[in-house]
Amino acid sequence: MADPSSYRPKPGQIPDSPGVYKFRDEHGRVIYVGKAKSLRQRLSSYFQDITNLHQRTATMVTTAASVEWTVVATEVEALQLEYSWIKEFDPRFNVKYRDDKSYPSLAVTMNEEFPRVQVMRGPKRKGVRYFGPYAHAWAIRETVDLLLRVFPVRTCSAGVFKRSAQIGRPCLLGYIGKCSAPCVGRISPADHRELAEEFSDFMAGHTGTYTRRLEQRMKDAAAAMEYEQAARLRDDLEALRRAMEKNAVVLADATDADLIAVAEDDLEAAVQIFHVRGGRVRGQRGWVTDKVEAVDTAGLVEHAVQQLYGEESGDAGQSGGSGGVPKEVLVPALPSPVEPLAEWLAERRGSHVSLRVPQRGDKKDLMATVQRNAQQALALHKTRRASDLTTRSRALEEIAAALDLDTAPLRIECYDISHLQGDDVVASMVVFEDGLARKSEYRRFQIKSFAGQDDVRSMHEVISRRFRRYLQERQKTGEWEPDQPQDTDAAADGEPAGPDGGQAATDGEHEGTGSGHEGTDGRAEQPAGPIDPDTGRPRRFAYPPQLVVVDGGKPQVAAARRALDELGIADVFVCGLAKRLEEVWVPDDEDPVILPRSSEGLYLLQRVRDEAHRFAIAYQRSKRTKTLKAGALDQVPGLGETRKQALLKHFGSLKRLRAATVEEICQVPGIGRRTAETVAAALASAAPAAPAVNTATGEIIEDDGRPADGTQPVPSGRDPRGKST
Repeated sequence: MADPSSYRPKPGQIPDSPGVYKFRDEHGRVIYVGKAKSLRQRLSSYFQDITNLHQRTATMVTTAASVEWTVVATEVEALQLEYSWIKEFDPRFNVKYRDDKSYPSLAVTMNEEFPRVQVMRGPKRKGVRYFGPYAHAWAIRETVDLLLRVFPVRTCSAGVFKRSAQIGRPCLLGYIGKCSAPCVGRISPADHRELAEEFSDFMAGHTGTYTRRLEQRMKDAAAAMEYEQAARLRDDLEALRRAMEKNAVVLADATDADLIAVAEDDLEAAVQIFHVRGGRVRGQRGWVTDKVEAVDTAGLVEHAVQQLYGEESGDAGQSGGSGGVPKEVLVPALPSPVEPLAEWLAERRGSHVSLRVPQRGDKKDLMATVQRNAQQALALHKTRRASDLTTRSRALEEIAAALDLDTAPLRIECYDISHLQGDDVVASMVVFEDGLARKSEYRRFQIKSFAGQDDVRSMHEVISRRFRRYLQERQKTGEWEPDQPQDTDAAADGEPAGPDGGQAATDGEHEGTGSGHEGTDGRAEQPAGPIDPDTGRPRRFAYPPQLVVVDGGKPQVAAARRALDELGIADVFVCGLAKRLEEVWVPDDEDPVILPRSSEGLYLLQRVRDEAHRFAIAYQRSKRTKTLKAGALDQVPGLGETRKQALLKHFGSLKRLRAATVEEICQVPGIGRRTAETVAAALASAAPAAPAVNTATGEIIEDDGRPADGTQPVPSGRDPRGKST
């Protein structure tokens, strides 16, 4: 690991000019390329105290062994040179877009004597007109099949074309009228090229000319009583309309625009692009990138624009397909400053390009659609990544190597604490086996030994209770004999929730109801672990994990390790994952373990931690809502749980029930007049409590457990996504 001060340029050596810089490692390989409006200011920021740098930036500057730069005249030239160097050197610390060359496009080979329509992948070739790209090749083939009735252009390969010319007979498409058969001379090269031009114009969005021409020819044939010809033209016109329906109008002003959306998390980002030509979506593409460098949404947009238009030139509206640069580029965020990027695009197009964020109307609505596609693409990528056996195995091996474990941790348990302003303190336990969530093994806990907020003490209690139950299970089977009597209150742990929810505060409660849970492959997941011969149910805490992960840093890890030491358990490794820099803390170490940002091991630990967040917050919210809803009704004599739920379901909240009349309460099924009078009297005598206020957000919590704006209450110390703040 290099010391950045060993290769820091001398003061005054770096020019205060626009330019592009390169960091190289000890072997001379370029590991990072960047551009700057002022090289002096930008490079100086890399050589400050390393503890103030972002973790990914700190890793880059300690990996590098030298830095060099090139001065240019303008920021636009810096942008161009940066793109060229990233393409040339492929630096490991720059954002890497996984190429979308596999997306199919519809191509018309105008560079051949007899142009051919075909599905084409890979880099673009000179003299070929492209339309798309499309998400699926079958979508292209369906469109082409419809259009060949009207534009019977050649679609066969060179081998088939040559063979048909030799034998003097066209292929099947020539016989059924979906090819003009230039192979046997039924059409001249000039006429066939004109037909290919008309096909290309139609695909480029110039549809009105051809539909009006066919309508007029159909009417003329009908007037001349050539009904068979008129019927054929009618069918051709219907085929054109069906092809046009596949590209519905999304922007009424016949706009040529590209819409770029980004969905991201801490490690990866998905980019989606919709190509709109003539107001219709003519193509779609997307890719996923590893966020190797510290970059925000605006930075991702800038990288995406460079990737998308770095090899393009000319006006996209004139080219007809997705090639070229359109008049408008709509993005979710603008880089600062935006002028160099806009000027670079204008140079590539040859005229002005509007680079902006849509604020209202159809363009904003379409951007929301593109954003949803990006989010779905990122979720699908993560699902595939998590379900890949090789990737999971590599992740477990990386965790074992980083934590110096003897074997890969095939069973990982993660614990998280959640509360709302110190009330309703709960904890979650999630289980991952072989890198996959084991939802039938999830458990949730209510903190019992004290009141108030103390995450460290809560973590100690939860770990103690979980592994005390583990020792009890081993004692039942004779695998373990205790050296001292266990706490008598431990028997209360691990009881399932009752069917009426009355025991929701006890440990061992599953997520949801029932004994089966849906696994990652969509099938019902079977209970794991040994079966109790007395009850026929799985023993809830019979399996020990190889690794315990706690949400937090050094204090939480120390509390968990102390709980295991008190129980005499030494074969379970403990670590903590802190949110701020995603560092991994282990007991008795002063410094954390830093896993690479692109590490599959870190990705798995983050998934485990985030799942524990979700499960803990869901339990905490359900308890809070249940308390707020049922508190006053619990004081009504003779009112059972079923009728309480019926009342709350009918009125929606306790506040509305309190304002209802006796006659309105009688309308609830199962509620008689006497019971309605008792409920109304009990609620009237109970003064409504002052509204609760979430001091972290300033929101007023209504009687139904929701903030005044109808959203879910957010537990204290968490942001709305459940992350630690």
